[in-house]
Amino acid sequence: MAPPRAAWLVLVVVLLGEIMDLVDSSVANLAGPSIRADLGGGPTTLQWTLSAYTAAFALGLVTSGRLGDLLGRRRLFLIGMAGFTLTSLACGLAPGPAFLIVARLLQGLFGSVLIPQGMTLVKVVFPPALLRKALLPFGPIMGLATVGGPILAGWLLHLDLFGSQWRSIFLINVPFGVLALLLGHRVLPRNGGEDPDAGLDPTGVGLLTAGSALLIVPLIQGRELGWPAWTYAMLAASAVMFALFVASERRTRHPVIAPSLFRKRSFVVGLLVVAGFHGALSAFVLVVNLLLQLGMGWTPLRTGLTLIPWALGTTVAVLFGGGALARRLGRAALRIGLSVAVLGLLALWWSTHHWGTALTVGKLTPSLFLTGFGAGLVFVPLVDFILGDATAEEVGTGAGLLNAVQQFASAIGVAALGTAFFAGLGTPSPHAYFAAAQRVFGLCAGLYFLTLLLVGFLPRRAAHAPH
Repeated sequence: MAPPRAAWLVLVVVLLGEIMDLVDSSVANLAGPSIRADLGGGPTTLQWTLSAYTAAFALGLVTSGRLGDLLGRRRLFLIGMAGFTLTSLACGLAPGPAFLIVARLLQGLFGSVLIPQGMTLVKVVFPPALLRKALLPFGPIMGLATVGGPILAGWLLHLDLFGSQWRSIFLINVPFGVLALLLGHRVLPRNGGEDPDAGLDPTGVGLLTAGSALLIVPLIQGRELGWPAWTYAMLAASAVMFALFVASERRTRHPVIAPSLFRKRSFVVGLLVVAGFHGALSAFVLVVNLLLQLGMGWTPLRTGLTLIPWALGTTVAVLFGGGALARRLGRAALRIGLSVAVLGLLALWWSTHHWGTALTVGKLTPSLFLTGFGAGLVFVPLVDFILGDATAEEVGTGAGLLNAVQQFASAIGVAALGTAFFAGLGTPSPHAYFAAAQRVFGLCAGLYFLTLLLVGFLPRRAAHAPH
């Protein structure tokens, strides 16, 4: 066991990687219109810029934990951080949209190599009695980094450091990545809890990757191409691939995902809640940014500052409400949070419908704060409900899969609800942007409501919470 100080330094390095990943999955939402104006391309280019990262991250994340067992977790963490830093530089220097999309895809893959190793390294350096304490910051940080990304992007776009425009949102990763590499090389344990008997099922990996790709490609490309027959064929093929993956997992000696996790109701239902929650959240952020920048003509800075009430609501709930409310009320805290978020989205729908182009920051503030506050009440206890009854051996795998589902759901949310937004846009005009945004806000509220119903299938309290 590492000395306490070294263990906490390992946690700092791992959290730095988590923050870089989560911020990069959200900053492009606000910078999307600026990227499109500079590099060209249509709405599909914008969707790919957002989804390439999250989809590649989710696909790689499922298998990277096993690769850590085979090749060494410290080694893969440092490789992932180095690759993430270099591809961030490539994103910042991209000469065109195709280059940027490929760089984002590679950035997501390196991120997927980085993140699961960090979670397991934390588990190695902390004794079991302190592990839960070490994992406590992850829920709040995941939430705050997600909501802070667009605000950071607006600030960087406004500063336009050295004439870099949107490129600074990626280039800012470089110094932090170098710092994490240097510190990680010094403090990460050389023995990362590798399992020499671990194996990797190439059939399962291939089926899962193929099924996911067959799902997300037509969701992004279908609308712009008029939904040709091959898009429906790909969607049907994705369902077949996922069914074959499930069958393959039951037969293999080295399943991609530990089967014991899927015998836990809290884990299975929790993943569905995460998928619905983050799918709606990512689409909401994208559409607010598109509405304010393209529909209202606001600058990225003004748009980012407009989101402060949303971020503030999330922060207040995470820091002062989420944990304490969950300890007292159990799963009812999740229901309260999702109910508040639904009210916030409905208020946002009403505000955009009622005021239209006369919308102001002050008129948006109450609904944005409510939406953020509701989301903040969900961020903290949700991780506890999903991993609360996981064993010490399952925590690392479960946390990795949780992150994968979050990222892939975000990619699907951007793809599916982004498609709904652009499909209803018609000829771009302020009125068309408002109508399209209202449609998506309604869909997001509906998705949150379905997620609220799923919460009823969770245990009344997280497994380790006091009864």
